[in-house]
Amino acid sequence: MITLGNIRQTHIKNTAIELVKLFPDRFVPRNFEHNKAAVQDLVEMNNKTLRNKIAGYVTRYLSNRAKSKEN
Repeated sequence: MITLGNIRQTHIKNTAIELVKLFPDRFVPRNFEHNKAAVQDLVEMNNKTLRNKIAGYVTRYLSNRAKSKEN
């Protein structure tokens, strides 16, 4: 069986990766709640859904990076 990945909008990915590059010490892999609070502090936005999507992608991005460094 083939599993498909999640499709994210490009601006969510770009924003998340840019935040990780600018503030690498503010985010933690595998900790969504911590990353959600960090995104809230760094980006001024009123939209909870967008904040959660960015924080979720940051978490997944860092987790995947950590996995690839282990191998």
